[in-house]
Amino acid sequence: MSRFSDTLRTQRWDDYRYYHQSRINQTLHLISAVIFLVCYGLLFTDPALAGLVGWLAMLTRQTGHFFFEPNGYDAVNKVTNEYKEAIKVGYNQSRKIVLLVVWGLAPVALFAFPTLFGLFSPPATRLDFIRHVGAVWLVIGIAGGLARMIQLFVIKDVPTGLIWVCKVLTDPFHNIALYYKSPLALLRGELIDTTIADADWGEEDSEEAPRAT
Repeated sequence: MSRFSDTLRTQRWDDYRYYHQSRINQTLHLISAVIFLVCYGLLFTDPALAGLVGWLAMLTRQTGHFFFEPNGYDAVNKVTNEYKEAIKVGYNQSRKIVLLVVWGLAPVALFAFPTLFGLFSPPATRLDFIRHVGAVWLVIGIAGGLARMIQLFVIKDVPTGLIWVCKVLTDPFHNIALYYKSPLALLRGELIDTTIADADWGEEDSEEAPRAT
């Protein structure tokens, strides 16, 4: 339990300080977290709609990462962007692009093959088609998480992969607790979270002393 707690704390700390410095990104993550909680509830009643809602939350999150998060040299943590991408436990930007391409191709595949080789009944209405897209998106999301987990099993170890999955599944709750003040900071004109440099979640890091993530 001690290792689980320490590793989870490290993964969350690195994710926060490396990839969530922008107050806009934090605010979008807060919105995304609320949407994800709706998605969790829908999983038990309407999985296809959960797939649509879940990817709405995902796009909200990734908009913050791709368009508002600072790139280049990270002066706060004293590391390059290349270093951060290399040690990222979950999906770094390159992996996210691949996942988003697969996500974007799903409606195209369903348009070309409406039954997806017999997996679905032919859509009678546009709503049927949209629900089929949602179902496929849900599978893509789950498969993407499982694929990275198994990859972590191979390149690191089983606990790292399992702890990362736990982190991802609990991120909506953690994001709400962490970023609920971000919209107010943004309204005050604070575009970058100035508290990261003073936060005390773990030991200092640098490219010369990489973390075991």
